[in-house]
Amino acid sequence: MGANVGERLREVRKRRGLSQRELANESGVSLSLIRKLEQGEREDARLETVRRLAAALRVPTTQLVVASRAEDDVVDADAQWKPLRRALLTSSVVDTVDEPPTTAGVRQALDAAMPLFSGDRFVELSTILPSLLRDAEALVRSDPEGRAVRARILQLTGWLLTQMRQFDAAEAALERSMDESSDRLHSAATASITCWLLLRRGRLGEARDLASRWADEVEPRLSRATPAELSAWGWLLLRMSAAAVRDNRPGEAEDAIRLAHAAAVALGREYTPEGNFLQAFGPVTVALKRAENAMVVDRPDLVLKLAANVPVHGLRPTSNNRNRHLLDVANAHARTRQYAEAVDILAGLRATAPQWFPKQRYAQDIVSGILARRRTLTPEMRSLADAVGMPV
Repeated sequence: MGANVGERLREVRKRRGLSQRELANESGVSLSLIRKLEQGEREDARLETVRRLAAALRVPTTQLVVASRAEDDVVDADAQWKPLRRALLTSSVVDTVDEPPTTAGVRQALDAAMPLFSGDRFVELSTILPSLLRDAEALVRSDPEGRAVRARILQLTGWLLTQMRQFDAAEAALERSMDESSDRLHSAATASITCWLLLRRGRLGEARDLASRWADEVEPRLSRATPAELSAWGWLLLRMSAAAVRDNRPGEAEDAIRLAHAAAVALGREYTPEGNFLQAFGPVTVALKRAENAMVVDRPDLVLKLAANVPVHGLRPTSNNRNRHLLDVANAHARTRQYAEAVDILAGLRATAPQWFPKQRYAQDIVSGILARRRTLTPEMRSLADAVGMPV
């Protein structure tokens, strides 16, 4: 969260007339962590930790957040994403190719790659996506169809790089996708992914403002809205709710998710516009986000209550919906000392999403919490700790 979060924390705590111990009791954050932050021994804290401190101090989370990023850009040690960043950020189009790419050919290649995106197959994507990007760049810029394909590839690249915490490159991809777009709903979807990027960087106010602006831009008349319009609007409202709840604005969060629910009711089912798994939306999606909000405000009991009525087994197991929700459910079980249930869910995620699961800091936090509370570790717990890179 930045080196000055401790200074802000100390200032606000003293204005509230609270001791460090009283703040620890109110927030549920350990006294030792509060002391380390205020004394500058720790320069970072997870966004969720800062949110809990801000809630106890009755201030927006953004009042404690100084730096612009919640998580630093991560450059993999094996430079896995360097070719993709190079293809995105440098001009690498070759003018004298024997067989220049065609719009139809690039579109077919993208269609073939879509299962890799929806299946979180990051290794394969890191190999094929640089070439796909270069081919997209080589398409004639005056061709509207070529621009649309290029905008779609850039949008997916931005989503993938956000997933991999390559935030600067992700932002560049999403900005270019927006520039290339001539379709209002594509632009709205790109704005939604950008909101997610801003959320991951801790830029809550920017995420809320962007989601609000675009939600106003695309708000449809429910009685005559198309499914694609409802999906685009609904997702922007969900992003607005996610930003507001993390910034300790529960009223705004509830208002936004209530409107998203209205869009989902008007839609009447889970809908995926033109096979775009990132924009799958409907009543179940809204229910998943209600559970996520409940976990953010530290209501594991409510998470489990809501999850009991969510038919997640009918959803495609993508990281964009079911997998993220199941992490919330696992966390709720762990927070209520139902460790066996939490471990079962985590083990299932590891089995079904083997490339996605090890890269989730949230999963690491859940496993860490389980290990800290258990005197005896089962083989499954040790295996999960290995999977998320934690020594035991």
